[in-house]
Amino acid sequence: MSGKISTLRNRAETGIAQAWQRRGALAWALTPFAAVFAAASGARRAAFAAGWLKSVRVGVPVVVVGNVTVGGTGKTPTVIALVEALRAAGYAPGVVSRGYGARVERPTPVTPDTPARLCGDEPLLIARRTGVPVWVSPDRVAAASALCAAHTDVDVIVSDDGLQHYRLQRDFELVVFDHRLGGNGFLLPAGPLREPLSRRRDATLVNDPYARTLPPWPDTFALKLQPGDAWHLANPALHRPLAQFAVPPASQGVSPAQPGGAGPGAPRLVAAAGIGSPERFFATLRAAGLAPRTLPLADHYAYTTNPFADLAADTILVTEKDAVKLAAWNDARIWVVPVEAALDHRLITLVVEKLRGRPSA
Repeated sequence: MSGKISTLRNRAETGIAQAWQRRGALAWALTPFAAVFAAASGARRAAFAAGWLKSVRVGVPVVVVGNVTVGGTGKTPTVIALVEALRAAGYAPGVVSRGYGARVERPTPVTPDTPARLCGDEPLLIARRTGVPVWVSPDRVAAASALCAAHTDVDVIVSDDGLQHYRLQRDFELVVFDHRLGGNGFLLPAGPLREPLSRRRDATLVNDPYARTLPPWPDTFALKLQPGDAWHLANPALHRPLAQFAVPPASQGVSPAQPGGAGPGAPRLVAAAGIGSPERFFATLRAAGLAPRTLPLADHYAYTTNPFADLAADTILVTEKDAVKLAAWNDARIWVVPVEAALDHRLITLVVEKLRGRPSA
């Protein structure tokens, strides 16, 4: 039953995402509700700007990496890369996050051994990849304050998401888009926008695996995600270059009567992803010369059931975000594909100079 529900959810999310890319009948029909949403969210922003609702400075500079659209855009690899860049610039960064699905009622530290079901998949991945202090809480002000109190050496906070969490004062706002950009340009629920595209920010990052022209927005940079060698889930010390997973397309044929790739003629190589835009992961693999059968899953897929149990495949490639929820699985077919975000040095300079209080050249 849960598998059917997940499939229906995936189809619904895909249908909504497609509808949000164009100004069709459904989008226009929902514009009255979008107007209500715009009025409510605009009033909230104005209340913070006027000081009627109080924002809090936590004592160290804050960089928010977020988005104005619904869904994943590549924020997590961006946060990881930005943390490393700030550390290289001499800072001691810490990270705060809401932690999607996190079961916490108060600010909670995340260690590499914290179960993903307690802290959320993205904070756990950030903690494992960076080694910096990571704290989660629905209240990012509380999370940042607790982190700074526990780690007095931390001198800059990077907020994973939280662009609309105006109570946390910030020194730099980095808005991340993927290839969908602002979709049809409508606010929720008629489109994917939480805030207008014209919203002020310090810089924009576009994660587009299709390498299209960047939009003509000020201080806009391309985000390049480079895959690394895959590592084996059951034996993380075992690494393989992606090229070794290449399979001739002729051996990958699957008939429509074989949903999910089960049964005779199933593909040897399957790629699965429970991220905001699974197609980004699949496009990355194709660009590396692979031709996998694809299994898109819902963002933050919980893996309470095993979607691979009846999958006839020799190898299953997953993202690091998925892998943090699969550690207890005994499936020798699963390999994890890490990605590294390459940030433009001009963007890093812009962030550092803003934090140091100097104008950008």
